[in-house]
Formats: sequence, structure tokens, C-alpha cells
Amino acid sequence: MNEAESLPEGRYVVPALAQGLSVLALFSRETPVLAAPEIAQRLSLPRTTVFRLLHTLHLMGYLKRCEDERSFSLGPAILNRGFTYLSSLDIVEIAQPILQKLRDETGMSAHLAVRDGREIVYVARVAARTTVASTVQIGTRFPVHATVMGRMILCEFTDQALAELFPDDALPAFSEQTPATRADLQVMLAQDRARGFVISQSFFERGVSSIAAPVRDGAGAIVAAINVTSVDSYVPVEEMQGALKDAVLAASFELTRWLSAAPGDSQRRIGGTRVRRTAETV
Repeated sequence: MNEAESLPEGRYVVPALAQGLSVLALFSRETPVLAAPEIAQRLSLPRTTVFRLLHTLHLMGYLKRCEDERSFSLGPAILNRGFTYLSSLDIVEIAQPILQKLRDETGMSAHLAVRDGREIVYVARVAARTTVASTVQIGTRFPVHATVMGRMILCEFTDQALAELFPDDALPAFSEQTPATRADLQVMLAQDRARGFVISQSFFERGVSSIAAPVRDGAGAIVAAINVTSVDSYVPVEEMQGALKDAVLAASFELTRWLSAAPGDSQRRIGGTRVRRTAETV
């Protein structure tokens, strides 16, 4: 049983609630569809219990039945709650006009991502105004070690923190450029840390060019990464290392500046029109 499949224990834990949330946690990009017997096996729960949980989650819209009537996938309610959560994050609200400006300056799709375990999660996106744009959507997850935004988020991890995140030295490969071992990743992250940004072509996916930079909070810790991407079009290296890189760094600095605002001032402005109007003019 992995971490996502472990049921919490404790005096104040509500078993039925924990079981229902654990059912939802089983679904992922790699496992979008599950049947009751598999869920019962993974969570070590009686099938009758799983049946009641699935029936309840289905009625509430958190799960939907597949065509075979025996399997389930995530339903619209879980997506709505996800968007509600993402839209409540201060960083997302602050980032939106900055990403729009970055898109307009570069002509490329702009994104913001945060780390969740060994994955990055896209929490904000502004698509390019072209017929060929990044197909990444809000909520999309990618392996943190195999993406340039993930490398930016990890670049200041200590060797010990990296070993805790990746206990096994071997790392899954997604392209010829993916670091094969934790040691390879450490070397790559040291170079990223010294440089302060990453420029890549086909690092994670063939035909995709990307430039990424870190985003820091008020304490100076890296909490997210920002990037621009170009899909199925050649971007000259000198352009990526010049104006495009400068635009991404400026956007990351601007978002960092807002997140580093004094707590009282930040809380007063976040969620109001003053943040949005000021950010749009930067």
C-alpha cells in the first residue's frame, strides 16, 4: 500500500470521511479509471463498504460511471472543487496578469506551477494567441525531475532533501535528456542554481521549447516556477538566451516581489482590484 492508499488513524479521525477521500486519492493521470474490486483491494476495505462509498460519491458528482457501468472515473464535482481551491490561492490571482503580460511580450504560452510530492502541478495558464499553443491545462501534472519548471523548484534542495524525495537512485526516463540518476539530477540542479533559469528544447517532450525561472516567497524560498513554451516551432537559441529569457526572469521577479510584500499590505491588497490593476501596468 503506497502513501496515497494509506488510511489515517487517530482518535478524532472520521473513518467514513477518510475512506471516501482515500477512494478519490486513488485516481490519477496514470490511473483514471478504477473498478470496485480494485479499490477494495488497494484500500483493504470490505466490498460492501466500497460499494456504499462509490454510490455516495457518484450521487454527489465526485465520481461518474464509465460505459461498462462497473468502473468509475473522477466526476465534475471534483474538478469544480479543484478550480475553487486554485482560484483561492493568492499566488494564482497575483500571477494571472503577470502571465498575461509575459504571453503578450513573448507570443508564447505562459504557465505557473507548484510542486506536489514528486510532481509539478500547473495552477495558472495563459495560452498563446496562435493556432498552435501549449495543450497543458490547469491541474496537469508532470514528473518534477523531468521538467524544467520542476528543476527550478528543486534547484535549491539539499542533497539530503533530494535523497528523501527520491530514495531510489535511478529515476524514470521520459526523454533522452532526463537525468537517469539522482546524482545526475544533482549535477543538473547545481548548474540551474548557479544560472538562475533554465532554457530547454525537447527536454521533456519533443518539439517543445521552454524557458523557466523560480518564484520565491517573502522568506526567499522557492515556492513555484514560471515558464513560457513554444510548441512545434523552432525558436532560435540566441532569442531564447536573450529577450525571451529576460522576459521570463522579469516576470518571475515581479511575481516574487508581490509575494514578498509586507503581510499587512499583501493581505489588504490580495483579492482586490488594486492588485490586478497594478500588476497589469508593470
